[in-house]
Parts: sequence; C-alpha cells; structure tokens
Amino acid sequence: MSKPILSAHFESRKPSDVRLAQMKYDERKVKPQAVINVGIGNVSLPTNPAMMKRMFELSAPESPFSKGVVRYSGTAGTLECQNAFKNILKCEGFDTSKLHVQVTDGGSSGMELLLIGVCGPAGTDEKPLMMIDPAYTNYISFAERVGRKTVTVKRHLEENGKFTLPEMDLIEKTIIENKPGALLVIPYDNPTGQLYDHETLVKLAELCVKYNMWMISDEAYRELYYEAGKDLVSIWGVTDTDVEGIEGRRISIETASKVWNACGLRIGAVITDSAEFNNRSVAEYTANLCANVIGQYIFGALAHETPEQIMGWCTSIREYYKDQIMMVYNGLKAQEPNLIVSSPDASIYTVIDVRNVVKPGFDAIDFVLYCAQEGAVVIDGVETTLLVAPMKGFYNIKAGEKNPGSTQFRISFVETPENMAKIPELFVKLLRQFEAQR
Repeated sequence: MSKPILSAHFESRKPSDVRLAQMKYDERKVKPQAVINVGIGNVSLPTNPAMMKRMFELSAPESPFSKGVVRYSGTAGTLECQNAFKNILKCEGFDTSKLHVQVTDGGSSGMELLLIGVCGPAGTDEKPLMMIDPAYTNYISFAERVGRKTVTVKRHLEENGKFTLPEMDLIEKTIIENKPGALLVIPYDNPTGQLYDHETLVKLAELCVKYNMWMISDEAYRELYYEAGKDLVSIWGVTDTDVEGIEGRRISIETASKVWNACGLRIGAVITDSAEFNNRSVAEYTANLCANVIGQYIFGALAHETPEQIMGWCTSIREYYKDQIMMVYNGLKAQEPNLIVSSPDASIYTVIDVRNVVKPGFDAIDFVLYCAQEGAVVIDGVETTLLVAPMKGFYNIKAGEKNPGSTQFRISFVETPENMAKIPELFVKLLRQFEAQR
C-alpha cells in the first residue's frame, strides 16, 4: 500500500544548525559522563526579580490566573505587556511616544511576520529581505518557510578576529541589483559578536531612505556590549534628525529571551513607528489568536520598573557576560594561538575559525557530529564532550560558492561559569582528537 506523500518543502527540511548538535547527541547510544552545550543561546541564568515574583505567584489574588482561567488576550497583546517593551526603551533614553507594539510568541514569530510584511509575494524574487552575512540562520529558515527571497552582502573574518563590514558602495550596488523590500541589521550581532556603531546605522538608514526600504533591527541583545566608552545603539536612536525620512519605516524585533533571561517564556515583539505596518501585522497575526498570555503577564511586570531598576539590571547582566566572554576568549588563544576568535564586542556569542590549524578538507558539520556522536576527552578527570553550532548555516551561499562557515563555529555563553571555563581546553582537545583520526 502506498504512503501519503510529504510536501517538497518538508522533504527538503534539515535541522537548524543551532539545534543539530543536541539532536544528534540525544541519539547517541553510549554517552560520556558530561556534556557542555553551547550550541544554542539557551540562557541558564535566573530571570529578572520582578518577572520571577509573578512567575512564582500565579495564584496570588492579584493574578489574572488566580481562579485557574486562562483566556486569550487581544492579538496585539495585553496593554501591560506592550508597555513593558516601551518602558524598557524609555528607560534607555528613547522616545516611545509614536511606537506601536505587537506582542508575539517569541522573537521568532516576529521574524516570520516581518518577512511576510516587507517582502514580495511568496514564490517570487520580488522585494527580498537584504541581510549582512553571516546572519542569524533562522531568518534564512523562515524565509524558506514562507517562500520569500533573501539576498546578502558578506562580511569576512580577518586574522585579528574582526568581521569587516562591506563597503557602503557594495551594499548600495547590491540594493540596486536586487531591489530589496527591507534591510536587516543586528546591531549587537548574532552570530559574530560584532557591535555596530551609531554612525554605521545612520549610513545604512540613509540607504533605506534613498531606496525606499524598511529598516529592520533585531535588538535581542541590546544592552549587551562590552567595550569601554561605547554608547548604547539602537534603531530607535536613529531619527529624522540624523536621516530625514527614516521615521515611519523603522521596525525592531524584541524578545524576553536574552537580556531578560527568559528564553522559554516565548515572549517577543514587533515594534514599529508605522501605524500602517502595525495594523496589517496585527491583522495577519489574528490567525495565531494571541501570544502566550501567562508569558505576557510575567513579562508585563517590567512595565512598572523604574529606570534605576531597569538600567541596574542591564548593567549587572552586561558585567556578567563580559567576564565570561573575556575568560573564554583569552583561554582559547592560550590553548591554541593560531585559532581566530571573533572580537568580544557584543551579544553572547563568539565565532571560532579553525582555518589555520586544520588539514585541508575540514568541514565544520563533520566536527560537530563527531563531538555529538562519538567524541569525548577527559577534563578535570571527567569524560566530557562539547556541543557547538557550525557556522555554515549562517551564510547564505549560492551553489558552488565556498562557504566560510566550513571552518567556523559559534559558541554561546549560556553555561555556568564553571563549565564555560572548561571550553577552551575542551574545544582544542576535541579538535586535535578529530584531526588525528581524519
């Protein structure tokens, strides 16, 4: 008897690079004594105290869930949850008076919405989303899911660990050739850890106005920057004073996941200063009914925090990550000086490029699978393996082109400080073990 046929899209699906290692490790028959997973940005720190209080007191008299009733909210989200996102921006010094907030099921749902909202019709090459490679792999995955096109201009990881931004002339040339509907920037970059400065955002905003594009900023890691003397940057800090005409075309993707340590809460937002975009986006999202209402209530606690509380929290999180990132960065360079490790400027990620220390034919995915399925080394007397993300899926590469991600990995600073301290020795030992058997 014949079986029902899967769609061509489903048949072509493979696990996201950020989930690949964990999925393959779960299938491993004989597991080592310990595994350290830095392949995905699954933050393990406690969430903000105001949010934690609500999470632990869902049955309190003032809670909307005290009687056990869990109803839908409006599609745009509760007013309190919307105000929580606005309050954060206001405490950071940005004008929120003209902003519209749509609460979504995590930043991921926001990504999917904006692709539908700014790109051309499904199945066509019209108005693609323009990105700067390497870019967060889920934008590529979501674009494929909804049948929208993406185009990229590429950065290159230099020997000194700095990712070079493309010249503005090259970016403009790509815009002229592909006529994108929007430009995506990630100022506190995932996956590279690069930090865009205000001047760069202004130059990109000028191109968005000149070619009548939306400007989208993924601000999941806003506040997480580590270089002394740098200022907070955001799309909401680029106004008509800087670039006449930029207001009314700005969109940001927000999330509770990273700065607020609530990945599993699945609360995000699409914020825009375009009333029309917001209205249409909410209309599209009505099919989803609404975002997680318990998550909205928990995150909504931030609507009532003072600027001192908001900024104090952000400072403490920034200091925590700076210590962890510098420890791993210095440790990797000490273990193997020829590794290229991306400059620790922002977000919670570092890219490691092994191109100077491996034999020809090396493939990052093969190494990731080796660590997940069979590799292990002894660290502090414990047999241990490491799960990391291969960078190949973060590049939008045409058939036949060389993928820079073939020798690159992204690590996330999400494990305990004790485990993060083991990563330099663990990574280098596993790499040498893998190379020895090739």
